[in-house]
Amino acid sequence: MQNSDQPIAQALPSHGVSLGEAFRVWLRVAALSFGGPAGQIAVMHRILVEEKRWISESRFLHALNYCMLLPGPEAQQLATYVGWLMHRTLGGIMAGGLFILPGIVAIMGLSWIYALYGKIGIVAALFFGLKAAVLAIVLEAVVRIGKRALKNRILIGIAAAAFVAIFFLDAPFPLIILAAGLIGFFGGRAGLPQFQAGNHGNDAQDNDNLLGEHLPAHASPNMGRSVRVAAIWLTLWLVPVLALVLILGRDYVFSQIAIFFSKMAMVTFGGAYAVLAYVAQQAVETYGWLQPGEMLDGLGMAETTPGPLIMVLQFVGFMAAFRDAGALPPLLAGTLGGLLATWVTFAPCFLWIFLGAPYIEVLRGNRALSGALSAITAAVVGVILNLAIWFGIHTIFGNVQAVEWGPFSLDAPVWESVNGWALLLSGAAILAMFRFHVGMLPTLAATSIAGLVLYWTGVIA
Repeated sequence: MQNSDQPIAQALPSHGVSLGEAFRVWLRVAALSFGGPAGQIAVMHRILVEEKRWISESRFLHALNYCMLLPGPEAQQLATYVGWLMHRTLGGIMAGGLFILPGIVAIMGLSWIYALYGKIGIVAALFFGLKAAVLAIVLEAVVRIGKRALKNRILIGIAAAAFVAIFFLDAPFPLIILAAGLIGFFGGRAGLPQFQAGNHGNDAQDNDNLLGEHLPAHASPNMGRSVRVAAIWLTLWLVPVLALVLILGRDYVFSQIAIFFSKMAMVTFGGAYAVLAYVAQQAVETYGWLQPGEMLDGLGMAETTPGPLIMVLQFVGFMAAFRDAGALPPLLAGTLGGLLATWVTFAPCFLWIFLGAPYIEVLRGNRALSGALSAITAAVVGVILNLAIWFGIHTIFGNVQAVEWGPFSLDAPVWESVNGWALLLSGAAILAMFRFHVGMLPTLAATSIAGLVLYWTGVIA
């Protein structure tokens, strides 16, 4: 019996989590990845750090800070990073790929329905209750991460400044992260204790995780490996783009989709909302892919289905090819156009992680870098709080209005547009999770069922 068990024991990584078990967990993370980056990061934090204890708080935040600096959806890249840490490149592809798979399937199905039948109000009604639970999950993430990350007044001040900058001053997200990083870098380099890792979460619970705090063998940076990674992922990303341009020409719809969304993949710092206005303008005015207002319909799909909000680009690619199908059947062309937009959007995300993560991992003990990432962690708390408030306003209120006061501006809720049922479900979800410590899944299930009941009884349209 001992001999038959030996090969299995040797096949398991040192942390003891098999690839099959990881697959099931990442599939669960993907299925629950609602609510934009704040909600998705909250779900991952809850499952990976609190429940499974796969990775420590400080390592989770270290990885998150790096992903926040990259173009593209930070939550999907964070999943790829942790998957890579746990099970090498295959684990990263599995975690990152599964993270977007439910969104790909959902957006594609909804795009078909939209193209054939027009607006689909049932989708918003279907996920009405789900949004209430997501709001509670996001708020819980702010509290959990804030308690662990904001261990002194300087870090609290950075978090507050980041919130004010992004919520009231509409400061660019990359500028906020850069400013926080510079403050932390010089503070850490000067040896200020407020910026050292031990002051924001490196406690006993941090050491109680399966991955441990050591550097895995595959995470050691190697120039030869870096060159191979860059060559492989640049080929996978750009060769299809070049092939389409050479075979079909630059003016063909598939070539336009490949080039345009490859450019977008390079500049999506700060999440989907940083570029959606530009994408909408280009898709309507320059390319004629969408009709005015249709971008909001696509965004509604992305907001109410699992996966990153940037998945809305699949809807844009679908409609572009559907309306300019050429010799192909329109639905087939739309499907290919949507998948092409998704591919050139997410292929670079794997490149950024597999190329850069080893260097970020080996620098975890660097005092200046630790200080920079400590400050970025604090700023991220402020940014997530901003996202939580934004998500809450748009969940509970039907309309917002721009309010300006000197240099300050914000989208304030129109109080007359409050949705009483949304407010009631959100309050119940928050009470359940914070007061009675009800789990994430039961809360999601209860609010989803409540939303469906309200729809079936005609209370909500």
